[in-house]
Amino acid sequence: MQIIKEIYAYREMIFSLVRRDLKGRYKGSVLGFMWTFINPLLQLGVYTLVFSIIMRNDIEDYYLFLFVALVPWIFFSTSVTGGSHCIIAQQDMVKKIYFPREVLPIAFVTSQFVNMILSFIVIFFVIIISGRGFNFIALLYLPIIMIAEYLLALSAAMLTSAITVYLRDIEYILGIISMAWQFLTPIMYPVEMVPERLRPLFNLNPMTPIAVAYRDILYYKQVPQLSTLVQGVGIGLLVLAIGIFVFEKLKRHFAEEL
Repeated sequence: MQIIKEIYAYREMIFSLVRRDLKGRYKGSVLGFMWTFINPLLQLGVYTLVFSIIMRNDIEDYYLFLFVALVPWIFFSTSVTGGSHCIIAQQDMVKKIYFPREVLPIAFVTSQFVNMILSFIVIFFVIIISGRGFNFIALLYLPIIMIAEYLLALSAAMLTSAITVYLRDIEYILGIISMAWQFLTPIMYPVEMVPERLRPLFNLNPMTPIAVAYRDILYYKQVPQLSTLVQGVGIGLLVLAIGIFVFEKLKRHFAEEL
């Protein structure tokens, strides 16, 4: 509770860092903030070309099947890999002034989360163009899944950012881990393709229920199963608790290590 109170007291600092990141992300580029929408569309085009034309499959409207899970994955992957550097990137601030160090990963993940929400405008547009429509009752569950993923991404960013201060190689290893993690998450394929005997192990992946829930809501237009919701939220809270615990232990010597 003390940590929460302290973070709340520094909420203006978090908002300021988020605004700075969002404003400076595409500063100097010709298209500017439009890249927020162009980036996911370009990735969608590449994956659709590969898996719908070159490596064909029988999934109906595969581009949409992929897109509704790909955008959330980009948010999570960026939070894990980019978040690992958020303490080191602000090392001058960490050395010179006092503030809850948790502010830095929170601000970074929140800015990525805002970016994902804006990208969902593109998702909704693509769904409307496709003619598949929406199940508005299922859409009511979308904020729950988004919050669960936010908690999971925040916990991962807290873990990686704290460990990277002491072990800089983590920043580079995470790129490989993220690539492998994507292929072990049902982003480009349905869960049903995983052999039955491997599914219990496969379901230990914390992003599996998140990806399944997004696809249930936006592609299959159905309310996610209760077990999927409980698993997604429960794993998010559990990993967040671990992330906070590790971060609290390691943050005491950030200034010396930096």
